[in-house]
Amino acid sequence: YRYREPDCGFRRRGGDLKLEQLVRVLICSPDGTARVVHVRESACSGDCHKCAGCGAAKETVEITARNPIGASPGDLVVIRSASGPVLAAAAVLYLLPLVLFFLGYGLMAAGNFSGPLGGLLGAALGIGIAFGYDRLVLKKKKTVYTIIGYGPSAAH
Repeated sequence: YRYREPDCGFRRRGGDLKLEQLVRVLICSPDGTARVVHVRESACSGDCHKCAGCGAAKETVEITARNPIGASPGDLVVIRSASGPVLAAAAVLYLLPLVLFFLGYGLMAAGNFSGPLGGLLGAALGIGIAFGYDRLVLKKKKTVYTIIGYGPSAAH
């Protein structure tokens, strides 16, 4: 596998959309998995001088991934996952509160009640459902990550 820029993005593989990310291996386990870390940059991708020094902190995310290539701690690797769970989470998090806002606004306004109050209640319901969905996903740990190759600076 040869790494291609960018370090995070969607790729089409065999008709299915896959999410690939560049990560660093922290710990390898005897069960064939590895603990990897991904550093999330701010919206300006770490180039704070481009947006007048936003000062946003970098966030590190630790992920457990299957390690079929036998990567070692410290290796820069590429992981892949199916994009379906990621896109479903994005839809629940962003679209559902918005849709419920407009639905609540419309229903309340049609019934001669306060439309903005209905919108607020609908958005609150959507945010509550999003939090519940987040807890469910954390419990199930449905997304499977697999190390598929070494990153650009690896000497393997």
